[in-house]
Amino acid sequence: MHRRKFLRTGLVAGAAIGSIPALACSDQATAAADQPFRMDYAFHDGMFRNLAGNDFLDQIRYAYDRGFRSIEDNGMMSRTPEQQKKIGDLLAKLGMRMGVFVITSDSWHWKTSLTTGKQEWIDKMEKDCREALEVAKRCGAKWATVVPGNYERSLSHDVQTANVINALRRASSILETTGLVMVLEPLSDNPDLFLRHSQQTYMICKAVNSPSCKILYDIYHMQRNEGDIINNINKCWEEIAYFQIGDNPGRNEPTTGEIHYLNVFKHIQQKGYKGIMGMEHGISGKGKEGEERLIKAYREVDPPAL
Repeated sequence: MHRRKFLRTGLVAGAAIGSIPALACSDQATAAADQPFRMDYAFHDGMFRNLAGNDFLDQIRYAYDRGFRSIEDNGMMSRTPEQQKKIGDLLAKLGMRMGVFVITSDSWHWKTSLTTGKQEWIDKMEKDCREALEVAKRCGAKWATVVPGNYERSLSHDVQTANVINALRRASSILETTGLVMVLEPLSDNPDLFLRHSQQTYMICKAVNSPSCKILYDIYHMQRNEGDIINNINKCWEEIAYFQIGDNPGRNEPTTGEIHYLNVFKHIQQKGYKGIMGMEHGISGKGKEGEERLIKAYREVDPPAL
């Protein structure tokens, strides 16, 4: 039986032996627990597998009931067109948003790639961008993640930067046709990656100078690479279009590590951000209890209304 239906049934049965005021109080508490979050957190396929089942569509319905209003799906481009459309149709029906997917048909990014300036990688990038436009139409996406690739040690840092800017300008000219925004993600989990810092990414976005080239500020990665989260968000604010979440150490849900997420979220909220906060992390607990604790953690750090 669905959790909310079970709770409602139990409360009605209890009313026969309990007081009406007690029932009303319990019912209000349950309803409040499932109100939409004040910030728009986007979960991934599998995050509510134990509570809702393996079917991603069922997880979306369940998460909606628990107050979530967006999803992310890094591997959306590897799904069939039919699957992409089913997800998009369900999101539209529920009034939910599609967060980022990764623009690539080869692993997670363009690997050794755009830093080299080689035409073969530019051609691949342009092909992937055109495919991404069709994927975005089917699932209703407005943002897509891009990682320019690895550091090319045979070239100077400045030449690599110029190569990346040139390639991203070409990608932007394709994406601008429908308004799909690629969000560049600096990462911490591989020292060979070219893009690692928020201000480096800010400079590249300014140089590309396109509404389709912005920053994905992953709080977990930036805590590891540079810290000073709130000040660096302020410095790069004009180019940030998307946030992702993960506590450090461990890369699990907020409240499990060192980042004071309530303060960070308050700051982002006060700056007027209305976008999506991607739940790009694991779960510290196991089974249904771990997933319930995940939801509770987001209730704890969701900032109060302004």
